Amino acid sequence: MNSEFEEKFESLLQKYTELLTGKNDKKMVDDVVKWALYSQVAKTMPALAKHWNQMYPDAKQEIKQISLSIKEKNDQLRSQSNKSSGHSL
Repeated sequence: MNSEFEEKFESLLQKYTELLTGKNDKKMVDDVVKWALYSQVAKTMPALAKHWNQMYPDAKQEIKQISLSIKEKNDQLRSQSNKSSGHSL
């Protein structure tokens, strides 16, 4: 792949991460990539995800922590957005 594509795709990942979590540092982008790919695997090939989970229970716990962290950050971001816009759920 060419470097121009790499730069453009990286900017997509950074913006997605920022909109999802409110942050776009390298670690958060890496976590979002892992979470997104694992989520896609779990949806499209659940048997593979189940097998991986059984083979690597420590890694399964790590992906659960990553997922929880992303969810918490997204919830905080949405809560802040609702407060600043004056809307309540």
